[in-house]
Amino acid sequence: MEDKLLLKLLQRNARMKITDLAAALDESKDNVIERLTELEKQKVICGYHTIVNWDLTNTEIVTALIQINASPERDYGYDRIASHIYKFDEVDTIYLLSGSFEFMAIVKGKTMQEVAHFVASKLACVDGVTGTSTYFVLKQYKNNGVVLIEDEEGKNSRLVVTP
Repeated sequence: MEDKLLLKLLQRNARMKITDLAAALDESKDNVIERLTELEKQKVICGYHTIVNWDLTNTEIVTALIQINASPERDYGYDRIASHIYKFDEVDTIYLLSGSFEFMAIVKGKTMQEVAHFVASKLACVDGVTGTSTYFVLKQYKNNGVVLIEDEEGKNSRLVVTP
């Protein structure tokens, strides 16, 4: 069984039925279940998620992208700083990057003020963090390969992809 194809199918649709996965991979259901269980144990599959277009709900949610400058620590590099940052509930995602800043964090809160308070009172106080730049998301067009808005004709013109 080709793990790469299995993972791509699940990434596209985490709710895909085992029977459909088995058919697409030309494998038995038992083999697919066994491989999924192993990939979950190995932390290759880290969860199954739903992409939500919060703009279409009555839920107040603010997303911010935060560039973080940091100084690496002897013997730990950036890993310990990242660990301090990703443990905050407000942090949805964090990446170590190359370029003019070390980390990019995606932070969520109920209001801009809540996110600003998080940056000022928690994030900026982490040992090793030397600066931050915060960018608030005003509109989301695409998330994890899924187009979230309709085009000028009132439809999503993305082509349907099937295995």
